[in-house]
Amino acid sequence: MRLLVAEDDKALGQFLTRGLEIDGHRVRQVDDGAAAVEAFRQELPDLTILELNLPVKDGEQVLAELRAIDADLPVLVLTGRQEVETRIRCLDLGADDLMVKPFSLHEMRARCRALLRRKREARLQLRAGDLEIDRLNHTARRSGRSILLTNKEFALLEHLMLNRGQCISRVDLLDAVWNMEPAQTTNIVDVYVNYLRRKLHDPPPGILIRTVRGQGYVVPSDAELAQPATPVLAVLPSKAAGSVAEMQ
Repeated sequence: MRLLVAEDDKALGQFLTRGLEIDGHRVRQVDDGAAAVEAFRQELPDLTILELNLPVKDGEQVLAELRAIDADLPVLVLTGRQEVETRIRCLDLGADDLMVKPFSLHEMRARCRALLRRKREARLQLRAGDLEIDRLNHTARRSGRSILLTNKEFALLEHLMLNRGQCISRVDLLDAVWNMEPAQTTNIVDVYVNYLRRKLHDPPPGILIRTVRGQGYVVPSDAELAQPATPVLAVLPSKAAGSVAEMQ
C-alpha cells in the first residue's frame, strides 16, 4: 500500500517510515504542511498519517485541504495536544482516527491496518488471470500456490497491477518503487522483473508481465491476457550503477 507520513520531527518520521515498511508499505515522508498537500495531490495515498504541528501549513489546515481533494482516503492524525476540542475539530474536519503522543508503534500499525480494511476504495486485492495479490497482508498467490516475494518484488508487482493495462516506464518504476532519480543509471527494474518472472513461472516474453520494447512493462488486461504475448525483448543496460542486493 502507498502511505504518506507528514511529520516535522524527522527522526520520528524516519522511525514511523521504517516501522510501516516492515508491513510492506511504500512510504513517502514529508516534513511540512505544503509538501504534505502536494504529495497527497500527486499520489492519492491509500493512507495518510498527519502530524498537526507542521510548519508552513498547520495540520488542521492541511487536513481541510486533503478532504477538499479527496473525501474518502483515510487520514490518521497524530498530535501532542491534549485538548478534547482539538480532537473534536479534527474529527469534524474529516479525520478517520486520531492518536495522542506518545503512542505505541504497534498500536499505530494496527490502527492503520484497520483503517485500510474499512476502506473498500483501497482495492485491497488485485487480480490478473490466475494471479492474486493481497495488498494489506502482503501476499501473492498463483493458481492457489503461495509465492514468497521480497518487499521490493511485491512493490514492483503491486505497482504494475495497480496500473493494469498501461505500460509503465522504467523511469516511473524507479521513482515509484525505489524512490530513485532517473539520472541514476541502473538496470535494477529489469533485474527485478526477471526475479518476478522466475517466481511467477512466467518466462520471457511473459504472459503476466510483458515487455514493451523501448518503453517499459505492462500487466495486461483480461482481454489482452487472452491473446498470446508478442516476443519482444527490451534492450538492457550492460551494467547496474549500484548493487542490486543493497536495494532489496
